Amino acid sequence: MAVFGKCIRGAALLAGVAMVWAAPAAADTIKIGASLSVTGPASFLGDPEAKTLEMYVEKLNAEGGVNGKQLELIVYDDSADANKARTFATRLVEDDEVVAVVGGSTTGTTMAMIPVFEDAGIPFISLAGAVVVIDPVKEFTFKTPHTDRMACEKIFADMQAKGLAKIGMISGTGGFGKSMREQCLEVVGNYGIEIVADETYGPSDSDMTPQLTNIKNAAGVQAVINPGFGQGPAIVTRNYKQLGIEVPLYQSHGVASKSFIDLAGDAAEGVRLPASALLVADKLPDSDPQKAVVTGYKSMYEEKTGLPVSTFGGHAYDGLMILVEAMKRAGSEDPKAIRDEIEKTSGFMGTAGVVNMSPDDHMGLDLTAFRMLEIRGGDWTLAE
Repeated sequence: MAVFGKCIRGAALLAGVAMVWAAPAAADTIKIGASLSVTGPASFLGDPEAKTLEMYVEKLNAEGGVNGKQLELIVYDDSADANKARTFATRLVEDDEVVAVVGGSTTGTTMAMIPVFEDAGIPFISLAGAVVVIDPVKEFTFKTPHTDRMACEKIFADMQAKGLAKIGMISGTGGFGKSMREQCLEVVGNYGIEIVADETYGPSDSDMTPQLTNIKNAAGVQAVINPGFGQGPAIVTRNYKQLGIEVPLYQSHGVASKSFIDLAGDAAEGVRLPASALLVADKLPDSDPQKAVVTGYKSMYEEKTGLPVSTFGGHAYDGLMILVEAMKRAGSEDPKAIRDEIEKTSGFMGTAGVVNMSPDDHMGLDLTAFRMLEIRGGDWTLAE
């Protein structure tokens, strides 16, 4: 019987704005936790992450658990609020006494939780995108998604290959968008590319035509990159088409879900972005070593939820499986022993790619883990 209990909602948890999924306390369970943005502006991240953790913990427990014990999963919904996330991180450590955490849907919530887990010595595998999560390296903090810096590099390499030397940039001012903009500015010179227009928009902005008009009028713009996630990039994409801008538009892996295509509509046609192979699982050749993992996850997620797969749920799958394998190798529930084994992760094939961690690299992915995708006919395709 799976040790994964009912959904509990109520005033006991920050006046009813939080949600906990938990199993009944038992001596033969291993407690792991998460604070995810299941509701709120980043629910497109947190909801598939929570669903993934739920269904795979259930699966693992049905298969016998880990080290002879059942997993007890405790999930809090922080609604993308950094203050709530920090509160829940403290609760996971002090009240729930978890041995490890997989979570942190956004960069903002992740950065708020890191000091709590570092101080407590609890291994934390974040699902957020920004490179600041693991650079500089922190003893107990890891992450599964590709970084924003890698996204910049993958996009600029594609632009360079196409001879695109002058570009515009329009970035969200939230945690991820701000961080990716900074990373792009740092590495763009390595590719012989010049940013001739640099615009930003706020998280509540609903019309980016003024900024895009400035970019359109900038001399010699050959392509545009949009660091950001959430609804902002979809608005940018729609405004882009409305203004008749014809140069290529690149988005980040922060929009790598079907919801972006749905929000952007026909305007998404031709948009390029770096993402994991998960979005094109069925289109991969049988010889691709990642195909079995991504098709397996995709099939299970879509069958269980009735929803299209996203890379964000895949990040949760990777984080949970990296943790489980580390606990098996450690043969222990000691957080420090688990941390040490996470850091030794080598050759792990996940939905994001092959993971090889080290004391100097708490993510373990390289640029080969990214695929360049293009939206065609309302669906993801491998870019040519």
